[in-house]
Amino acid sequence: MNSKVQEPVFRFDALKWLLVLVIVAACVVGYQYFSDIPFLYRVLALLVGAALALVIVAFTKKGNAVWSLLREAQNEVKKVVWPSRQETNQTTLIVVAVVFVMALILWGLDSLLGWIASLILG
Repeated sequence: MNSKVQEPVFRFDALKWLLVLVIVAACVVGYQYFSDIPFLYRVLALLVGAALALVIVAFTKKGNAVWSLLREAQNEVKKVVWPSRQETNQTTLIVVAVVFVMALILWGLDSLLGWIASLILG
C-alpha cells in the first residue's frame, strides 16, 4: 500500500505575516489615537485585533507548527502520572526537614569558624 500523507500547502505566507504586522501596528496606533475613548473599549479593540492576528498566524507554516507542538504537548501532559496528595505531603515534609538540618549544620559550621577566627585574630 502506497499511501502518502499530504502536507498542507501554505500559500502567501509572507503576505499573511505582513497583514499580521499591519493589524498589530493598527492596534497600537489606534490605542494611542483614540485615547479619548474609554479604556475598556480600547482594550476590547486590542483583544479583537490580537485574536484576528492570531487566527491569521495559525494559517501560516510556522503558526501551524506551533499549533501542532501545543497539541503534542497537551497529549504528553495527559500521559504524566501525577503524585497523590499523600506523596506530595511526604515529599514536602522531607524537603523541609533536610533544609532545616542543613541550616543547623551551616549555622554550627559558621559559629565554629567564627570562633576559630576570633581566636586567631585575638
